[in-house]
Amino acid sequence: MSRWKGLPAELDPRVRHLVVLLRRLKDHSGLSMRQLAAKTGYSASSWERYLGGRSLPPREAVEAIAAITGEDPTRLVALREVAAAAWTGGQQRPEGAHDSTGMRLDHEARPASDDPRPAHDHPVPHGPRPAHDHPAPHDPPPRGRSLRVTLAAGVVALVVAGASATVLVARLTGDEGHAARTSASASAPAAQAPARSAPSYTCRVERVDGHWYAGHSRTRDAILWTGHAGPKVAEAQCLLRRAGFSPGDIDGIYGPLTERAVKRLQKKAGLVVDGIVGPHTWGALRR
Repeated sequence: MSRWKGLPAELDPRVRHLVVLLRRLKDHSGLSMRQLAAKTGYSASSWERYLGGRSLPPREAVEAIAAITGEDPTRLVALREVAAAAWTGGQQRPEGAHDSTGMRLDHEARPASDDPRPAHDHPVPHGPRPAHDHPAPHDPPPRGRSLRVTLAAGVVALVVAGASATVLVARLTGDEGHAARTSASASAPAAQAPARSAPSYTCRVERVDGHWYAGHSRTRDAILWTGHAGPKVAEAQCLLRRAGFSPGDIDGIYGPLTERAVKRLQKKAGLVVDGIVGPHTWGALRR
């Protein structure tokens, strides 16, 4: 089994979650780093950086490892996107990185207002300005007209605001009775609706060719962990119960009780105790 080095302490928790999950997938696949590189098309040194938390794996690499381990790529890609947002938005930005235009992020363009030169050092265009840029000294600015325009705009804004408030009050008053009636009519059938229960599975455990099966799945390499649901989880739950490790109800939902039962099985079988069902744990469940 792989013994991983600790991840950098400053690694964002969302990035850490993705890296730990990818490490577990790699361990449960039984592949070496070179074999993983050969199957995914990404070099062994690249995977060492990805799984060491030193570089964020690209989406294609995540999809590739999902394909070879039988994992649903949708979930992994979603976790990768969350990690990518944390990587580019926080302290995980690589030093000296470039943006989409090719400019180094640690040497961004300085806005014009930060120009260190004093105002008199800025170039001044030569030549006469257009006549309209130079009001005559004896013509006073049209302050009276500006004031009238401002006052008129203020009056219009007040009228519009008053009209909007009136319409809002009328609408609230008129809709109050309708809302109360709607709420009462909606709550009645809701109270009468029966609560949905989690699906239940029947364990039909039998031994075929020296291996145990429960009638829900014949997989021996699917990777399951907390949050998964479906027949494969129910298969694992039935086999856990057969082995003497109760997962609670056989409902096909990988919850805390199922994870606890998996860890107890892994400890007894001498496996890595991580609460994840992979090829090695399936082997312990089937035999």
